[in-house]
Amino acid sequence: MQKRVAIIQSNYIPWKGYFDIIGSVDHFVLYDDMQYTRRDWRNRNQIKSPKGPQWLTIPVEVKGKFNQRICDTLVAGKDWAEDHFKSLTHTYSKAPHFSEYLSSLQTAYEAAAKLDRLSDINYLFISELCRCLEITTPITWSTDLKVEGDKSQRLLNICKQLNASEYVSGPAAMSYLNCDLFTQENITVSFFDYSNYPEYQQLYPPFSHGVTAIDLLAHVGDDAPKYMKYQSLRVN
Repeated sequence: MQKRVAIIQSNYIPWKGYFDIIGSVDHFVLYDDMQYTRRDWRNRNQIKSPKGPQWLTIPVEVKGKFNQRICDTLVAGKDWAEDHFKSLTHTYSKAPHFSEYLSSLQTAYEAAAKLDRLSDINYLFISELCRCLEITTPITWSTDLKVEGDKSQRLLNICKQLNASEYVSGPAAMSYLNCDLFTQENITVSFFDYSNYPEYQQLYPPFSHGVTAIDLLAHVGDDAPKYMKYQSLRVN
C-alpha cells in the first residue's frame, strides 16, 4: 500500500501551496521541534490589501531565546488576534465569498487569543482552513514521534515511523536533503511543484499568489480546489 508523507514546520494562516502539500499526502507532520526562525513564515503571513501585500504578524517572545524551538515559542500579548481579524474583515469585506467564512474566522481568532504557544495557534488555523478547503489529511506533531539524527536522518526516521512509501518535500529542501538515505529504505522522494497556479479575480490587482489561503477562499469560495493541485495529486 502506497503512503505519502509530508513534514513541514507550522506556518501562520499559510498560502494555498502549503495546503496543497497537506491535501496531496496521506499523513502530514508539523515539524515544530525545529528551531524557531525569525522573520519567517512561522508567525506571519500576507493578505492582499489595496496597497499591495500586507503582513499580519503574531508578536512572539524572542529576547534571549535565540535557540528556542517553534513548539516552545510563546506569544507576546493578546491584542494581535483582534487586530488581525479586523484587518482581514476590512480588507476582504467586499470579496464575493468572505461573508461565508466570517463567523468561523471570528470564532478561530477568539480561540487563538486565549492560546500562549505559537504552534497551537498555527495548528488551530491550519485545521480550520483545511476544513474550509475540504482537506481531511491526518495531522501529527513531530514532538509526538521519535525524532533523532541530522536533517535528513530526522526526516527519514519520521517517514519510517509512519510507514511511508514516499516523502513529499517542499522544493527548498533540494539543496540539503540526502535522497540516498531514503532510497536505501525504499522510500521515494518527490519535491512539490509550486509553479503554474491559475489566477483568480482578486479585488486589488496586480495578482499575487503568495498570500494566505484566506484570500483564495474569500474570492472563490467552494471553488477554491479548482485553483489548487491537491485533488489531482491524491493517491487513492
